Amino acid sequence: MTEENCTTKKYEAKAQILKALAHPSRLMMVDELSKGERCVCELRELVDADLSTVSKHLSVLKNAGIVEDDKRGLQVYYRLKVPCVLNFFSCVEAVLENEVRENSMALK
Repeated sequence: MTEENCTTKKYEAKAQILKALAHPSRLMMVDELSKGERCVCELRELVDADLSTVSKHLSVLKNAGIVEDDKRGLQVYYRLKVPCVLNFFSCVEAVLENEVRENSMALK
């Protein structure tokens, strides 16, 4: 594999992680999981969606390596696999705050 192919594959892998986070319900779930593990039923209530939709979202996050699960009896619990993903949240917040500042200055 050439160095160029290797670099392209690396960016494609990064894009997959960003795509996994690119949904409001998944962002809400990741934010909630930053407080500790949660069962699927709690995450379902959080995003106010049916169980199959929540399971699909969690599957996307799991396949991207963001969360991991643990089945206990009939319940499945999720937790962040790599908590550093929360650094991304801080960065997004900084971008949003900067946009608000710039937009408020433009209105003056």
